[in-house]
Amino acid sequence: MMIAFVMTLVVAGSLLFHFLSPWRATPIASNWGFIDDTMALTFWITGAGFVAVVLFMAYCLYRFRHQPGRRAAYEPENRKLEAWLAGVTTIAVVALLAPGLLVWNQFITVPKDALEIEAVGVQWNWSFRLPGADNQFGSSDIRYIDSTNSLGLSPVDSRGQDDLLVTNGELHLPFGKPIKVLLRSIDVLHDFYVPEIRAKMDLVPGIVTYFWFTPTKLGEYEILCAAYCGTGHPQMRGKLIVESEGDFATWRAAQQTFEQSRKSDAGAGARASAQ
Repeated sequence: MMIAFVMTLVVAGSLLFHFLSPWRATPIASNWGFIDDTMALTFWITGAGFVAVVLFMAYCLYRFRHQPGRRAAYEPENRKLEAWLAGVTTIAVVALLAPGLLVWNQFITVPKDALEIEAVGVQWNWSFRLPGADNQFGSSDIRYIDSTNSLGLSPVDSRGQDDLLVTNGELHLPFGKPIKVLLRSIDVLHDFYVPEIRAKMDLVPGIVTYFWFTPTKLGEYEILCAAYCGTGHPQMRGKLIVESEGDFATWRAAQQTFEQSRKSDAGAGARASAQ
């Protein structure tokens, strides 16, 4: 009797916490409202299942509680009940999985006009690369990483000489344009995550992963690492600035190319040697 009452209170408390809780998702700032909708559908279906199962258990505990002289009826199978439960479960599972598959298909299908950028994670900083005037990325390899080439770009690949390097952790993107984010890790597993974007992806050492989104709100957002990557994990943060096309073009024109960066580092090294 008491257990049935406690289970009923658990259901009531869970519902009150969900509807009255002040902790909600941050306002969305990308095209991935589909992900929010799928999450909401998941909460409704699983929530309804949780309420139904727990209340049914509480009812059974109360209805079939021990009473003097009462004997249990043995019923080894009930085909009607089994068919009903199998049907409801099948519908619920399809309703849970089908929207997710549709959203995943959109998630991996990048628009042809998307702007490609690269995000590189290393303990515990974010760096970025944008294609230069040729609109192509040069190749990269960890073997090329040294004090003057932190992203490991190939010094002999002509396509990469005009690549734009952003090493201060601040990424600017144009408003309303699809963005394909290529993800590369130099050391351990990282995860590129902007809560307002609703999309994230792991950076896996040795391979290049990707995801895409379209910024739909001007403003500044925090870039986080959502995979525990060592003692400095909480400090691995960057900044995403979504701005107008004109402001983005101005910022992009001010960035240093890979070729300029190497010449600058070589000049600094020569001056240091002279001193």
